[in-house]
Amino acid sequence: MPFDVIVVGGSFAGLAAATYIARGRRSVCVVDAGSPRNRFTEASHGFLGQDGSDPRAMLAQARAQLAAYRQATFVEGEAVDVRAGRGFTVTLASGATMEAARLVLAYGISDVLPKIPGLAERWGRSVLHCPYCHGYEFADGKLGVLAASPLSAHQAMLIAEWGPTTLYLNGGDMPDEETCARLANRGVGIEPAAVAALVGEGGTLSSLMLGDGRTAAVEALYLAPRSRMNSPLAERLGCALDEGPFGPVIRTDATKLTTVAGVYAAGDIARAPHSVSWAVADGVTAGVSAHQSLVFASLAA
Repeated sequence: MPFDVIVVGGSFAGLAAATYIARGRRSVCVVDAGSPRNRFTEASHGFLGQDGSDPRAMLAQARAQLAAYRQATFVEGEAVDVRAGRGFTVTLASGATMEAARLVLAYGISDVLPKIPGLAERWGRSVLHCPYCHGYEFADGKLGVLAASPLSAHQAMLIAEWGPTTLYLNGGDMPDEETCARLANRGVGIEPAAVAALVGEGGTLSSLMLGDGRTAAVEALYLAPRSRMNSPLAERLGCALDEGPFGPVIRTDATKLTTVAGVYAAGDIARAPHSVSWAVADGVTAGVSAHQSLVFASLAA
């Protein structure tokens, strides 16, 4: 095989996996399409030693450090197909193919955002998903949660830890009596009207325009949108998927091995909830596991 391992996806999980494989002196190729999930935000918070850093700078540094290992190779492009045989053959959008004995899937997910004017352009700046990643910066301001899933009421109760919070139902159903009582106990207000648009200068948020013509002052709006995987490779390989709280998740064991022998998965495609720290940890686990499977397979042979 030309490579010991191909890693599909060069963001936090993929680079972490590849780094440990290269440090194990096995050849690894990282195939990356260049669209990390957190490319919309200017700062990533909570990752040890890098709190508040630009995630693009963090990835550039990690990539440069990985490139110092002679065992590591990078390919810019999209992996569009994969075939399992004696090993794995990955086909790129360019038509080129490459082979490896093991495969680490780390191609990430994309968020499916509600089609509300002004929302998408503020995603990752003042429209947010994770309060642990971005809540501190908006603490004690006027916070909102946009109802987007059955978990939205739970999210609103959590967000209230960072400041006064309103759950915007966006024209959806009122929560049941028990949930309303729990929201009230956390001091969370409920606004039933539809949200017509988000208003603010640049990427900031100052208010929501409601469908009945009223406005509501909001400095940060949280939501937990549905997600979709960035590639169909896991399904092409026959990897089992589970339904997670936000979308499909590739099923893995404690070593990040999928239900297909020789295929590992790491990062947001293989876990919920999500964060840079968890993605890196999962990438390390997948990289070490893939490496050790090669070591002990050769010993058994």
